[in-house]
Amino acid sequence: MPTLKAVWGPKGRQVMIPTPAQPTRRYGIGAVDYHTGETVVLIRRRKRRREIAELLEALLEKHPTGTVYVAWDNSNTHEDDEVEAVLRGAAGRLVLLYLPTYSPWLNPIEMLWRHFRREVTHCELFANVKALIAAAREFFDRHNLRPRQILSVIGSSPAEIT
Repeated sequence: MPTLKAVWGPKGRQVMIPTPAQPTRRYGIGAVDYHTGETVVLIRRRKRRREIAELLEALLEKHPTGTVYVAWDNSNTHEDDEVEAVLRGAAGRLVLLYLPTYSPWLNPIEMLWRHFRREVTHCELFANVKALIAAAREFFDRHNLRPRQILSVIGSSPAEIT
């Protein structure tokens, strides 16, 4: 489903953006490494506690040693036995940094989602969900090849990070 945004159009004519009648939804669940710019993004049919636990497991798999810090908002999908089980299983390697309620500007992944929507979904109608998922994967695959670009999007300067 396209995300709608103000667009320029010919004077006196309304720009028409086609939309599907009953959209099939997919959710992007992800994290971005503030030091390297690498992303881990899962595309799922739902965004529930199980999918959030899968993201945490994917982060631990991507970083098999050391401590993984996750900036975490106060979504109700973040509080559950499944998420707690991943935390216990990580044996202290996973640290959640709770952000204040309603503060998306503090979470780097939110800046990347905004960039993603601007580049991929604003005023775009995909032929089907498969095409949308392919465009999303292409975006993250392409940007993972240029992590400095992601660092710029999220406002990180790795030289200054200690």
